[in-house]
Amino acid sequence: MSHSPLSETTALSVNLNKVATLRNTRHLGIPSIIRAAELCLKAGAQGITVHPRPDERHIRGQDVFELGRLLKDWPDREFNIEGNPFHNLMELAIAVKEAGLPLHQLTFVPDSEGQFTSDHGWLFPADASRLGAVVAKARGTGARVSLFMDPDAGAMPAAKAVGADRVELYTEPFAASWGSSEQAAQLARYRAAADAAHAVGLGVNAGHDLNRDNLTGFLREVPGVNEVSIGHALIADALELGYAAAVVDYLRCIQRVRQP
Repeated sequence: MSHSPLSETTALSVNLNKVATLRNTRHLGIPSIIRAAELCLKAGAQGITVHPRPDERHIRGQDVFELGRLLKDWPDREFNIEGNPFHNLMELAIAVKEAGLPLHQLTFVPDSEGQFTSDHGWLFPADASRLGAVVAKARGTGARVSLFMDPDAGAMPAAKAVGADRVELYTEPFAASWGSSEQAAQLARYRAAADAAHAVGLGVNAGHDLNRDNLTGFLREVPGVNEVSIGHALIADALELGYAAAVVDYLRCIQRVRQP
């Protein structure tokens, strides 16, 4: 499923890392990653995201291939694999493609191997020279390449110059400001970054700490977001509501953006 940079509808990609985190606390195979993906897709999610780290503390390599096989049956949905391209990401991506499995997007994230969670974007010009080659290699798989970025409007031309197709705006600072006196200033930063990305031909994704409270407000103020990738909050909501109801509610939050 493709979305133009100025698509009216933002796609929802569900990050399943936290399902895997719970499963990995025992050796019973539950909760099932595949069942979680099926229920989210049936409820209308437009994509599935995973972030397989080298230590496999949540998503494992085997999960990536099993999800790829599942998504072959959902040709109108997207598979997004994110991670550090200088760790295990590229090896997995190439193996997925060699297995004939779908891979629509690779999201490059500059996290360290033991990092608790992603907490910053790529830096330009510091990261430019090493990113160019891996972006070209990733695009050789046929996948779209998205760079995880802080909301820095001035960095968007450099992200485009290394060959990226999209940027994923790191939204934790926005989420932390929600409901505070800093909210308007944060939203202005994200709006400026998105505008700058669009101006150089980049698509815009967003993710990190987006939830049912702040998602509509973010998308109303930052137009033209192609996709939001949401994991922690959505899976936490699913513990109370169920996967299907949680996905439907997040889709409702996205649909409300277009309502007066």
